[in-house]
Amino acid sequence: MLTDGLHAIPPGKVAMIVTYLEMTSKPEIKHSTLPEGVVFGQVDAGLDWYRDVFRRVGSLDWLWYGRLTQSDAELLQILNDPKVEIFTLSRDGQDEALLELDFRQEGACELAYFGLTSNLIGTGSGRYLMNEAIRRAWERPITRFRVHTCTIDSPQALSFYRRSGFTPIRQAVEIDDDPRVIGVLPDTAAPNVPSFRP
Repeated sequence: MLTDGLHAIPPGKVAMIVTYLEMTSKPEIKHSTLPEGVVFGQVDAGLDWYRDVFRRVGSLDWLWYGRLTQSDAELLQILNDPKVEIFTLSRDGQDEALLELDFRQEGACELAYFGLTSNLIGTGSGRYLMNEAIRRAWERPITRFRVHTCTIDSPQALSFYRRSGFTPIRQAVEIDDDPRVIGVLPDTAAPNVPSFRP
């Protein structure tokens, strides 16, 4: 324990502030079109496809790791659930985005994962993908659309979610095993997030 309200982060751990957001009604959707050659589509995701896109979208730059610590059986249970829908954006035959909508809680939708690879960032594709997320979520009989982000994610994520109509409702501090220390991700992943080794 440190003084002045600070708390030491144990070696081998990573700390983040998590912000939880929600919208309780469908916002006005800001019109957007995809760049030429980029195609939106739903995916019947298998393990290899999902883990590949998950890593390229979020793990190597932003230290996404939640799905990578799950066993094949745990992840397949999610991917095969009819109340979980997965979409992507493709360019030149390569899938470059991940949109995962989770309707498993009655009356709600969780924007479980949302992101683009660096090949699409800055092209306007993110706005299009968010429009699809909002439209598809509110096509269902829900009263809440939820998402959360954290301080090791893209620094643009929180403001983007707010501009899209989500409102922050609470924050929490999370301390977890550093996925680079436990071998889930390579040492070179997310160079913006410091790694303190045991």
